[in-house]
Amino acid sequence: MLVDAGPYRIERFETLGSTNDEAMVRARAGERGPLFIVATRQTGGRGRQGRVWASPPGNLYASLLLTDASDLKVAPQLGFVAGVALAESLRVLVHGDERLRLKWPNDILFDGAKLAGLLLESATMPDGRLACVIGFGVNCRSHPEGLAYPATDLSAASGTPIGPDDVLQALAPSLQKHLADWDGGAGFLGIRSAWLAKAAGLGDMIEVRCSSRTVTGTFSSLDSTGRLLVETAEGCVAIDAGDVFLHGAIPGSNVTTNRGF
Repeated sequence: MLVDAGPYRIERFETLGSTNDEAMVRARAGERGPLFIVATRQTGGRGRQGRVWASPPGNLYASLLLTDASDLKVAPQLGFVAGVALAESLRVLVHGDERLRLKWPNDILFDGAKLAGLLLESATMPDGRLACVIGFGVNCRSHPEGLAYPATDLSAASGTPIGPDDVLQALAPSLQKHLADWDGGAGFLGIRSAWLAKAAGLGDMIEVRCSSRTVTGTFSSLDSTGRLLVETAEGCVAIDAGDVFLHGAIPGSNVTTNRGF
């Protein structure tokens, strides 16, 4: 399939350790992008906090390199921009099914099962440029089994075979639109609203496991910087980083399905 990626160049590899790593190597060598690095398989794919991301052929492993897309202080917002763009693209491929949802900070679920993940990394180059790499991992034709949480893939969710190029074809124009809307951070409130419209667990009880504490309460919103807002018995808590467990994954909940990631 010939992918029309709009303004984004694409370089393809049969095997890479990590598409994010390759994109960052290119940045350090002077590449400015925008450039997609795509691999058929990864031998060292990873998610947040260095977690392993299984990478068999048939799924999408792609990283987008952007240079000087924003100031460093708002660069983390790119994770929300990418999340909205990817969720919008995948919803089209699953026929508009609203069971496809965004889970803070960087996962996409379908009917509570993990379908895709994002990994945002950035580094300041020796010449002062800010290189940002957005990694996309999407289960297209298969998904891992035997995990501590449910997972699924696009082909199973849609009922029709969907490959990685189908996702990339839909993702490129969506990214172009939402990056323009974001405008280096000036349009983040619009991105925040779009993200919340597709959020999993909004208004429900959640548990957030942070490095030094666990917070349980109602997922009420995101703040103006993208922090998770949880209403607890002690008041509203703003969370910068953590692992979210949705209502069915909290011990003592009256919902038995484990939906935690």
